[in-house]
Amino acid sequence: MNYISASRPVRVYADGIFDLFHIGHMNALRQAKGVFPNVYLLVGVCSDELTHNMKGFTVMTEKERYESLVHCRYVDEVVTGAPWLITPEFMEEHQIDFVAHDDLPYQSSTSNDIYKDIKAMGRFVATQRTEGISTSDLITRIVRNYDTYVRRNLRRGYSAKDLNVGFVKGKQYEMQNTVSQLREKFKNVEDRSQRFIQRVEGRSHEIWKKVEDTSSILVQKWDEKSRELIGNFLKFFEHNGGLVRISLHDNIPKCTYSVVACYARLTLHILLSEANFQRW
Repeated sequence: MNYISASRPVRVYADGIFDLFHIGHMNALRQAKGVFPNVYLLVGVCSDELTHNMKGFTVMTEKERYESLVHCRYVDEVVTGAPWLITPEFMEEHQIDFVAHDDLPYQSSTSNDIYKDIKAMGRFVATQRTEGISTSDLITRIVRNYDTYVRRNLRRGYSAKDLNVGFVKGKQYEMQNTVSQLREKFKNVEDRSQRFIQRVEGRSHEIWKKVEDTSSILVQKWDEKSRELIGNFLKFFEHNGGLVRISLHDNIPKCTYSVVACYARLTLHILLSEANFQRW
């Protein structure tokens, strides 16, 4: 276009309702911002009054819709109270070079395509719609899952009156929420019980392994010690290949009798324990 100076950004205008501002809107604005290397993007937003008369009721107010666009990084300027039909006078007022929108005919009560004249002027650039996401799609999701969202908001503290739900229906939703909460609690208890049992079983295996290892070590040490005590006992009595006979009249210190008695009792205890252990 020879009337566009290369020294300034190309002023591109995109308009819409932008209710429930979503990723589809963002993608359209991103495309509009990128139609030329240097673009100043103006975004027109229709007022509540105009939108309700021409299209229908909105979820967000006009102020909320304006603010949503102000914080979009692709938008350089928001034009509030935008007209439903773009006129040459409006384009001149805002120094608009091109209008960006998807290429599908946008019908109204007065036209089969409100962008027809802009297209005829050669000042229309087409953007692509994002499949699977639109304001109507989002509203349809909420309506389709109406009961779920009502119960959700009741759980979050909204009253039946806030949600425009009758008394009986509200009590029904509350009962359903109570049942769901009890079911969730039982499920949590069951999950915790299973995790506890698994931990106990794992811990029991570790304990029995330690008991077996400890028992094996004790038996080995007991066997070694018993052999040592028995050998010492026999050595105490052995003399020149035979047993020493100790007479009560021999001059033997009393401590010796104590040592002999201790060895005798300990040896007997070990022998009896060994016999019982083998039988067991």
